[in-house]
Amino acid sequence: MHLTGKPGGGDKNNLEESMTRRSALKTAAASLAASAIKAADAPPKGRLKQSAARWCYQKMEIEELCRNGAEIGLSGIDLVKPEEWATVQKYGLVPSMVYSAGTIPDGWNRLENHDRLVKEMQTGIQRAAAAKLPNVITFSGNRRGQPDEEGKENCIIGLRKVSKMAEDNNVTICLELLNSKVNHHDYQCDHTAWGVAVMKGVDSPRVKLLYDIYHMQIMEGDIIRTIRENIQYIGHFHTGGVPGRHELDETQELQWRAIATAIADLNFTGFFAHEFEPTRDPMASLRQAVALCTV
Repeated sequence: MHLTGKPGGGDKNNLEESMTRRSALKTAAASLAASAIKAADAPPKGRLKQSAARWCYQKMEIEELCRNGAEIGLSGIDLVKPEEWATVQKYGLVPSMVYSAGTIPDGWNRLENHDRLVKEMQTGIQRAAAAKLPNVITFSGNRRGQPDEEGKENCIIGLRKVSKMAEDNNVTICLELLNSKVNHHDYQCDHTAWGVAVMKGVDSPRVKLLYDIYHMQIMEGDIIRTIRENIQYIGHFHTGGVPGRHELDETQELQWRAIATAIADLNFTGFFAHEFEPTRDPMASLRQAVALCTV
């Protein structure tokens, strides 16, 4: 083979440079291909920060839940205990909703509960703030014959006592909406209008509703319109198939992709957490729900 070029070995140098360039191009191409494969394997990033409730996966170790959750695209884990927070955060996830004050039957609707609840909430908020967590959960309590107007006013009085604390610590208190028809008989915060009235009375950017779509479908339906009209009072969402509180699939009566799209279109920046009880392989069901609500 005859090479022409500059005298004094220039041809050889040119050949070596050409081969070096080819090698670099091949390496770059291989790197791009590897990146493309990695990107294809990575979970899609939608507009909603999706989470999953810890209690739905109690048979699974927290380490396994977090590892799998991170792989399928979750951003957080709901309702985790303080001793589990470090494991959640190790996998780049957020303990997106944590316990604070009260229980479902005993909450802010009774004045005699307020002193205890304020102390519990103070501890819960300070602990959440120290760990840089966004939300703490709380409850209205059951009626036990109490008129709804009285319960509403008592909740406003109680939550006002802790709203400034929440604001100062950048933690949002979320009052959960639950159904009183199937799962939580006699619970008072069982309609959006009642919860919104409490939010208006408290009037704090750090006191919001936890809008549980499963529960509100049972109580009142009209999910998308209700969310659109009240999004400013909502700080967090929970999902669950209706009826049965199982997988978000074709056996359920709600169009979950449409709901997720409507919430994302409202530029909602909180967490959209899955709280259904899987009847099949739990991670396969959770992966399906995350994919369905990635919009």
